[in-house]
Amino acid sequence: MSKFYKYLELILGSLLYPIAVRVFLEPAGLNSGGLIGLAQILSWLTTHSTSSITGIINFCFNIPLFWLAYRSLSMGFIRKTILSLVIQTLALQLIPVSQTMILPDLISNALLGGILGGLGIGLCLRSGGSGGGLDILGVYLSKVRRDFSVGKLSYALNAVILTWNGVLFGMESALYSLMFVVVCYFVSDKVHIQNIDVWALIITVDPQLKHAINEELCRGVTWWNGNGAYTGRKQEILVTSINKYEVRQLTKLIKDRDPEAFVILNDGSPIRGNYEKRLV
Repeated sequence: MSKFYKYLELILGSLLYPIAVRVFLEPAGLNSGGLIGLAQILSWLTTHSTSSITGIINFCFNIPLFWLAYRSLSMGFIRKTILSLVIQTLALQLIPVSQTMILPDLISNALLGGILGGLGIGLCLRSGGSGGGLDILGVYLSKVRRDFSVGKLSYALNAVILTWNGVLFGMESALYSLMFVVVCYFVSDKVHIQNIDVWALIITVDPQLKHAINEELCRGVTWWNGNGAYTGRKQEILVTSINKYEVRQLTKLIKDRDPEAFVILNDGSPIRGNYEKRLV
């Protein structure tokens, strides 16, 4: 059931991003950024339409990126990303583009498109795959760079793409397209909770809890002996690092073994050193 749910997340995410592009961005004359945004520009330069061959160009862009994924990332990630890319390509080619904006103003289209697009990217990443394009590079760099966020690479490369878009279609289009990109990747980083690092401090009377974390979560634990100042009771103090996706599993593990354990969770700061990023 868990595997089915992951593929359901992948399919939904793969559909949401093309819907955001076709329904909200292109009728408003905006660019999505990333490789799809570059494909939009090249499609317009070739056919004077941002929608006619965008999906095909984007698919071609991803071929060399799959070589990087094949050499560095898991086969499960590659299979899911190929499936996502096929769904996106078909959706980009088949979803019709309205001649008028769905919402009455550019800002509304950019914001709602960014939310849907970010949700789509985040769901693809959370499923253990990606939507292709810059997401492949983002996941790869997240594994080799401890402090890297999947959205950071996109911010840098999109500056070039949106500048080009501004030259072709005007500064207003570039600025609202930038709004879409910022919202999109902000939402994707929040949805993709494997990308959020958490450290946990646990005070427990169960001497086997540290071993359970080792065996069931496959996470390292540092521990030392402590004493309660009020009770005088001997306790163990444990520290471990996990990602936010694993918090629920850790919480259940602690509750089953020591319901009265004192736990502090802290997220938002990157964890460095010998810490395994589990993105795929």
